[in-house]
Amino acid sequence: MSEKLQKVIARAGFGSRREVESWIAKGRVKVNGKVAEIGARVEESDQIVVDGKKLAAQRKQSHPQRVLLYNKPDDEICTRDDPAGRPTVFDKLPPIKHGRWVSIGRLDLNTSGLLLFTTDGELANRLAHPSAEVEREYAVRVMGEVSPAMVQAMHKGVEIDDHLCRFTDIQHYGGEGINQWYHVVLMEGRNREVRKLWESQGLKVSRLKRVRFGPLFIPSHVKRGQFQELSKTEIDKLNKLVSR
Repeated sequence: MSEKLQKVIARAGFGSRREVESWIAKGRVKVNGKVAEIGARVEESDQIVVDGKKLAAQRKQSHPQRVLLYNKPDDEICTRDDPAGRPTVFDKLPPIKHGRWVSIGRLDLNTSGLLLFTTDGELANRLAHPSAEVEREYAVRVMGEVSPAMVQAMHKGVEIDDHLCRFTDIQHYGGEGINQWYHVVLMEGRNREVRKLWESQGLKVSRLKRVRFGPLFIPSHVKRGQFQELSKTEIDKLNKLVSR
């Protein structure tokens, strides 16, 4: 049975499905010696080459899924290479023989906390897609007076960049003076969505840390800049989130 080309390459750990689609568009992928086109489907027997590197036979996933939980510092960027030479989230990850690490979503430069990586680009695509509705929880330090009306507005939803954004949960965690800590939960995690929601109420976020992704929290022993490989049980929980 044939499958979409980008899905097969993503599952092999070359990148997320979105990344692979851009490579196909740029002519970096060949199938049976010919440059592939967007929308192409492949069979098990087809030979696929990405940037000159041949994929292993795709009858089944050749290697077990691996997932890393990384505690991202707030000065690292979520790209593989940076022309400015800034540190990236990939710098400290362990080398692997097959495929490469693919990030499950992103955190911006000034956001720290839980970031997941996997060798299965298709799993990364499914977990990061808004339709999966995976909960993401953040600890937020806010500067300014937060009124009940503001909290209600962010619960109800605010239109930002032509998209309705909202927190599904907002809990006050204390603080001093105008610096107050909150924990918030959302389902999509669009670019800077947490910051933009607070800014829509005239407030400034001075610290932002992701503390949970779906069922996973950062273990206390995984310090900033450290990672931990997930167990099969934990990986199964992630797969279950997107199995429907």
